[in-house]
Amino acid sequence: MNEALLRSLTPSVLGILVRRGADFAAAEDAVQDALVEAVRVWPADPPRDPKGWLVTVAWHRFLDATRADAARRRREDLVSVDSGEPAPGSGSGSGPAVDDTLLLYFLCAHPSLTPSSAVALTLRAVGGLTTRQIAQAYLVPEATMAQRISRAKRTVSGVRFDQPGDVATVLRVLYLVFNEGYSGDVDLAAEAIRLTRQLAAAIDHPEVAGLLALMLLHHARRATRTAPDGSLVPLAEQDRGRWDAESIAEGVEILQAALARDRLGEFQAQAAIAALHADASTAEETDWVQIVEWYDELARLTDSPVVRLNRAVAVGEADGPRAGLAALAALDNSLPRHAAVAAHLHERDGDLATAARLYAEAAHKAPNLAERDHLTRQAARLGARRCR
Repeated sequence: MNEALLRSLTPSVLGILVRRGADFAAAEDAVQDALVEAVRVWPADPPRDPKGWLVTVAWHRFLDATRADAARRRREDLVSVDSGEPAPGSGSGSGPAVDDTLLLYFLCAHPSLTPSSAVALTLRAVGGLTTRQIAQAYLVPEATMAQRISRAKRTVSGVRFDQPGDVATVLRVLYLVFNEGYSGDVDLAAEAIRLTRQLAAAIDHPEVAGLLALMLLHHARRATRTAPDGSLVPLAEQDRGRWDAESIAEGVEILQAALARDRLGEFQAQAAIAALHADASTAEETDWVQIVEWYDELARLTDSPVVRLNRAVAVGEADGPRAGLAALAALDNSLPRHAAVAAHLHERDGDLATAARLYAEAAHKAPNLAERDHLTRQAARLGARRCR
C-alpha cells in the first residue's frame, strides 16, 4: 500500500466533496472511510485511477450517511442532483485538484479556530495524517487530539467560501506546523515544507514563496542544531560544512525571485536574514550590518517586540554589545528570551557576574528542557570562569 499516494490524494478528494456541497465534518468522515476501504481493497485490486476511486467511494459513503440522518435529508436532495456518478476507478467527476486543495487550506486556517486547532485540522485534512500521527507529533493522547480535531471540524462545518481566503492566516498556520519540528513518527518540519510547496504550486504569491524559502534555509541547518547527546548547538558554533547546500541554494533562488516582485512581506524579510546567515562561511564573516537593516524592515512590517528583541542581538554583533544593550533597554524585560539575550550581551561586554545571573534566570523561564539545559550550562560555565 502506497501511504504517500493516499496522503497526497486526501486533500483533493476531500475538497471535491466539500465543493459538491458536503458538510466538512461529514465529508472528512467519508474520506477517512474511503481511505480505510482503499487499504483493504487496493493491495489485491489496485484501481486504474486512484483519485477517481476514492472520490466515488467517499461520495457514496457520504450519501449513505446522509440518507441515514433525517435531519440532513434536505442537503441530500440538494447535492444528489449529480446523477452521473462514476464507477470506481473510472476517474470521471474527480475535478481539478489545485482549486479543491486551496479551498481546504483556507478552510483549515479559518479565523474562528484557535492556532492549535487550525494546525491539527490542516495536518489531518490537507496533510492526510492520521489522528494517531498528529497526537504523537504533539505528545498528547490520541483521544485528546481526536476531540480537538472533532471540535475544529464542527466549528468550520457551516463555513461557506464565496470570497477569497486570507493567505496570511494560511501561512501563519503552516509556519506554526514548521516550528513544531519533529516528534513521534512524523517530521512536522518536513511536512510543513511539503505542504508549503503544494500551496506555492497552487497560488502565485510572493509571501508563499518567502515562507517556503525561509523553511528551506532553516531546515538546511537542522542536522547541526544539536550535539550527539541532544544538547543545543548555538548558530555560531554549528558545523557549517554540514549544512544542506542544496536546500540553501534552492531557498536563495526562491527568495530572490520573490524579492524581485517588490512586494515585501514578513516571511521574505525573515528569509533574507536566514540567507545572510547561510551565506557566511564562518560566523565571523556574517554580515551583521545588513542583518540589522533587514530587522529594521521586519520591525516596520510587523511591529513585533520579538523581532525587536532579535534585532538587539544583531545590533550587538554589528555595533558592539553596549549598543545591543541600549536597544534591549527599550523592550519589556518580561519578553520570552529577554534574559537570555541580555546575558549574551553582558557576557560579550565582559560583565560575567551579571551574565551568569541572567543565564540562570533565563534557564528558569526556558520553554523546553533542551533550552533550559543549554542556559544552565552557560551559567555554570561563567561561574567556573569567575572562580579561576
